[in-house]
Amino acid sequence: MSALALSVLLSFVSAVAYAGGAIVQEQVAVSSPGAQQYAPLRRPGWWAAVALNGLGGLLHVVALAYGPLSLVQPLGALTIVFALPMAALFVGRRAGATAWRGAIMATVGLAGLLSLVGASDAQSLDTAQRVAAALGTAGAVVALMVAARAVHRHPAVRSILLAVASGVAFGMSSVFTKTVAVDWTGGVTAADVPSLAVIGVLATAGMLLSQASYRGAGLAAPLATLTVVNPVVAAAVGITMFGETFRYGTTGTALALSCGVVAAGGLILLTTERLAREHQEAEAAEVSVPEPASETVPAARSAVESAVLDEAPAADPAERLLAELTVPEDVRLPAAPAPSPSGPAEETDPLPVPLVSYVPFYGPYVPVAVVNRHRTRVTS
Repeated sequence: MSALALSVLLSFVSAVAYAGGAIVQEQVAVSSPGAQQYAPLRRPGWWAAVALNGLGGLLHVVALAYGPLSLVQPLGALTIVFALPMAALFVGRRAGATAWRGAIMATVGLAGLLSLVGASDAQSLDTAQRVAAALGTAGAVVALMVAARAVHRHPAVRSILLAVASGVAFGMSSVFTKTVAVDWTGGVTAADVPSLAVIGVLATAGMLLSQASYRGAGLAAPLATLTVVNPVVAAAVGITMFGETFRYGTTGTALALSCGVVAAGGLILLTTERLAREHQEAEAAEVSVPEPASETVPAARSAVESAVLDEAPAADPAERLLAELTVPEDVRLPAAPAPSPSGPAEETDPLPVPLVSYVPFYGPYVPVAVVNRHRTRVTS
């Protein structure tokens, strides 16, 4: 196998490894609590994603050793193209037509832009340039993180900002890696220790920010943003600090700008697609949530009101007292017959004497006899 074919094969495998790491990161971000959105260290899946990303980076470096930069760098943009079908195959997350169009536009634009960047002689950065690059990168990353925190109510926008910050960190890490590699051609020195520390910090920050960018925004939008921003930042620094230029002069520069517009259009398409999906989900939640509440709340309220009405005591204390008292049955006592002057009268059934009909509120019930004015008198 020729060196060129080997570099192409390694670039394809590197893109697949990056895509697999992104899919695992997105799955970990979905299932992790908010406190672990940056570094879910206790999740084995996250460490698997770190290993896949590390493998992708290693294969990319080896591919650069066997093939030209103009070929290997554009092939690295295939990560997003591999990630979408892999996500549909392994985790059942299918991308819509809009997401596919945006991903293809971003990939084509990025590949065209990187293929137009010309090579230059190996150069390094002096101490002042390294300090300025490190401070500028730190300021940009912090500003993007603050902006992402300010728009936390919009997950898609927050995700894009964090993905841009991750791309900036990874891109500048590549810049410092190239600087150290150029320095090591003349021998390893202790002066490169600060640059190695900056590389470690930026690579770690890029990994953590990329992990946070997948939370609540899906896979396509943050991955495409990271895939585009990373090499674009590195190419921009190469043009401004390392003396790199676009090929074919003015024509190449115009084509590079056109490719940049196509890549940016793909990212915008991915972002708007995610925002439209969030809007649809919010509308569906607003429509579905009030309906059960409108049915259950009145029912619960009527049940409570009926229970209160059933258990409520009478307003009048006298009525409650009357309800508690036990009223004896009506008792009638026999009345004594009136004496007769001519002798004892015939025995007849005595007439009943009615009792008083009122009921006392306190004390025992004492029947009181009432004189019967309509009793029969016996005359001589």
